[in-house]
Amino acid sequence: MSHSFVHCLLHVVFSTHHRRPLIDDAWSARLHDVMGSIARERGFPVIAVGGVADHVHLLMTLPSAKPIAECMRLLKANSSKWVNDTFFPARTFAWQDGYGAFSIAQSQVEATVAYIRAQAEHHRERSFQEEFREFLTRQGMAWDERYVWG
Repeated sequence: MSHSFVHCLLHVVFSTHHRRPLIDDAWSARLHDVMGSIARERGFPVIAVGGVADHVHLLMTLPSAKPIAECMRLLKANSSKWVNDTFFPARTFAWQDGYGAFSIAQSQVEATVAYIRAQAEHHRERSFQEEFREFLTRQGMAWDERYVWG
């Protein structure tokens, strides 16, 4: 029996390579389901997945024995393989190299899930870059614009 008790919730955000709007509404829900399955099978359950044509958001639990970088590598590699196998036989779909991962409190789960599910509405008025800058600013983080603009 383990003596470690870990409850780490992360709001993760990452975009398609070069922020290209490749995620089609016709299959985005399938992609989100696949991403949830990949994460669950690899030991880091996802509470919510959502996004728009150029990026995704996930609310996930980070297990005690896996670093976030490994979780993101597994999730991005396996989901991009699925997208390419299913929709891009020329293998032209890819995720950006980086990601944003922001811890949230248990008390913020409901609001975060609602935010993730409302991405289409949210991005009618604001770009991914504006949204991402806001996340970084709220967290008090410095950034290099090259990694925000792609």
